[in-house]
Amino acid sequence: MPQWGNFSLALTLCVLLVGCGDNHADQWWQAYHQQLANDLSSDDIERAAPGNIGAFPERQARLIDIPETRDSLLNVYALRECQITSLVAARNNQLGRVAPPSQQWLYERTLWQRLSTCWNSTTPDQLSDEHKARLYQLTMTKTAQLPAVSWNAIFDSSEWEHSFSRASQPLTIADAADVARHLEAIDYLQQMTHHQFDTGWQQDSSTLENHLKTLQERPLTAEVLRALLLATQRLAEANALLTQHSGSSRCLSRWEPQPVERLANIAERWLTAINGLIEAQQVDKPMAIQRYQARWLSQKNDQAPWGQFQQVRLDHERLRASFSACTDN
Repeated sequence: MPQWGNFSLALTLCVLLVGCGDNHADQWWQAYHQQLANDLSSDDIERAAPGNIGAFPERQARLIDIPETRDSLLNVYALRECQITSLVAARNNQLGRVAPPSQQWLYERTLWQRLSTCWNSTTPDQLSDEHKARLYQLTMTKTAQLPAVSWNAIFDSSEWEHSFSRASQPLTIADAADVARHLEAIDYLQQMTHHQFDTGWQQDSSTLENHLKTLQERPLTAEVLRALLLATQRLAEANALLTQHSGSSRCLSRWEPQPVERLANIAERWLTAINGLIEAQQVDKPMAIQRYQARWLSQKNDQAPWGQFQQVRLDHERLRASFSACTDN
């Protein structure tokens, strides 16, 4: 009988060594398929390439239309006691008009904070009826718009779009634990969303930009989804072989499921974070995003990558349990 302990060690080393094979994400699965074929004295398992994830919705389909707020500089100056004059001026200059979505988010939230604080102070009592009404209307408008601004700031950012890039590779099992900073980035975006109407919570521009820079480093959502598709495909192929030999007297050598468990763990944590951020948005979500979320990100839809992976994984464990375990020599 083959030395399955040695094979298991070689399989583990293949996972850990980046240079083992050409397709890093597929290394563990190739080795595992070979192990099963050897156990069952079978021909090599024929592997098919899994499909890619769906395209992320186009920009216009994922954003919320926000009417532009226009007012004369004279009217804005009349509200100078609210400390918005320099803020609006900076927004209206050439650099302000081309600021990235993250900076527009910070601007709109700061503007809302100053307007809200001003309206709830004694300042309105010092204004004429006309300017008081203008302050009230502007405050109400910015209050109503802020959730949509928060949504657009995230979904219009290149960093967010990049996370769903189809031009990506599946997450490798060896990289599955290296996502802590990305989870922190998603958590900060969710904090900003939760605190958008909290005048006492101060956002930090450099912190926001650093987190967005982290998200830009790799298309992690796409990598996770593609890793789930790959795992589902490879487990289904292994299941077909096990089903074919069901009832035989062949034994199976020890399986090391830890890499699959690590993948499941990080996929669950990442999808929970992404869905949590989307659900935290206090807006009517564009239909294109609702469809994408249900098809690709959902942890409840059995036909989404997570649900399919969970089912085929359970099937695999059940099929393996129907075979006896080999005894190493």
